[in-house]
Amino acid sequence: MSDVRPTLHAARNDVSEQEILGAITRILRDLLLDDSIVLTMTTRREEVRDWDSLAYISFIVGVETEFGVKFGVAEIESFENVGAIVRRTKALLSAA
Repeated sequence: MSDVRPTLHAARNDVSEQEILGAITRILRDLLLDDSIVLTMTTRREEVRDWDSLAYISFIVGVETEFGVKFGVAEIESFENVGAIVRRTKALLSAA
């Protein structure tokens, strides 16, 4: 059985912030191999064990792939918390 999950960018304009948060939580859980991770809109990278700079880049690529969006380098460096990533993802989806 394949563990392939459909991406959410097919229904671009209908994706809620809560759905985006759920998807990026799954992406980070899969990346760090830790199903106990619970992300909120206020979660910061330093609050999640093993979410180092290398894992962050892999996470960002996973989010971009999942939603079919592309973040700018300055954006990636400026995201202060998970909520900022969720809101920017939603904005990019809405603009498409």
